[in-house]
Amino acid sequence: MRFLLIALVAATATLFSLKVPAHEVRPALLSMDQLAPQLFDVSWRVPARGDRRLSLDVQFAEDVRRTRPSRGGFAHGFYTESWTVEHPEGLAGTRVAIDGLERTMTDALVHIRWQDGRQQVLRLLPDRTEFTVDAMAGPGQVAGTYFLLGMEHILLGIDHLLFVLALLLLVNGWKPLVATITAFTLAHSITLATAVLGLVSVPQGPVEAVIALSIVFVAAEVIYRLRGRRTLAVRRPWVVAFGFGLLHGLGFAGALAEIGLPQHAVPLALALFNVGVEAGQLAFVGAVCGLWLAIRQLPVVRARELRTGTAAAVPVATPLAYLVGGLATWWLLERSLALFL
Repeated sequence: MRFLLIALVAATATLFSLKVPAHEVRPALLSMDQLAPQLFDVSWRVPARGDRRLSLDVQFAEDVRRTRPSRGGFAHGFYTESWTVEHPEGLAGTRVAIDGLERTMTDALVHIRWQDGRQQVLRLLPDRTEFTVDAMAGPGQVAGTYFLLGMEHILLGIDHLLFVLALLLLVNGWKPLVATITAFTLAHSITLATAVLGLVSVPQGPVEAVIALSIVFVAAEVIYRLRGRRTLAVRRPWVVAFGFGLLHGLGFAGALAEIGLPQHAVPLALALFNVGVEAGQLAFVGAVCGLWLAIRQLPVVRARELRTGTAAAVPVATPLAYLVGGLATWWLLERSLALFL
C-alpha cells in the first residue's frame, strides 16, 4: 500500500509538471467573404499566447492579387489579420495553402462564403495543408468536418474524459451506468444547443472552474462509495450526471464558439458536432469497459476475486479516484486564480 501511494504521488506530480491541458480545440480559422464577383474579404485568425502567435500564414496562388494591406492585432487568445484579395474567376479552382501548418499539431478551418449563398467549409491538418476552392461544395463537407471536430474535442478534452471516468467508477451495474451516461449526454446536449443558439450566455472562465469542481466532487463520491457511504450521488448517480452535464455542455459551447459555425448550416454543424462528441464519449466508455472486462479474465485477477470475494476493481478504484480528484483539484485552483489575474 505504501508503494502504491508513492506511485500515486509521483504520477500526480508528473501530470502537474507537464501541465496537462484540459479540453481545448483552438484551430486556426480562415474566412473568406465575397464582396463583389472578383473581390473577397479575408480574415485569418491564429491561436496566440499573449503577444506570441503560431507561425502560420496563408499562401494564395500567384493569380490572386492582394488589394488592401493587411491589418492585425491580438485579442482573446488569438491573432487576427484581415485584408482583401481579387481573382478573375472568383477564386473558383484556386489553390490555397497554410504555410507552417505541417510543423504544428493544430488544425485550420476554412469558411468561404459567396454572395449567392453558397459556402465551402473544410478542415486542414498538418498532413493536408492546402486545398482547392470548390464553388460547388455541399453540406456533406460541413457534416464531416464538424463530426470529426466533435470527436476530437471529447477525446482530447482530458477534463471531460476524467469526469466520465469518475462516473464509471461511481456507478455499480450496467443499468445504472446506461442511465447515468444517458443523463450526462442529454444534459450537455441541451446546454450546448441553447448556448450556441444564443439563448444562454455564460462567461467561460467560471464554467471551466466549475467543470474542474465537478470532477473533484464525483471523485470524492467514489471514495465515499468505496467506504460504504450511501450518498445521493451513490444512490442516484444519474442526478449528479445530469446536473454537472449542463455545465459541461457550456464548456463544449465555448469551444464551438471559438471554432465558429457556418452561418448557412448552423443546425447541421451543431447537430454533427454534438453527434461527434457522443461518438467519442461512447468510444471512451466502450474502451474503458472493454479493458475492465479483459482484466477480469486474467487468471490472477479471477483467483483473487474468488479468494477474497471482493471485486477486482476495488484496489484499483481507490488510487484512481485520488489521482483523478488530485488532478482536478489542481485545475480548479489554476482556473480559479486565473479569474482574478
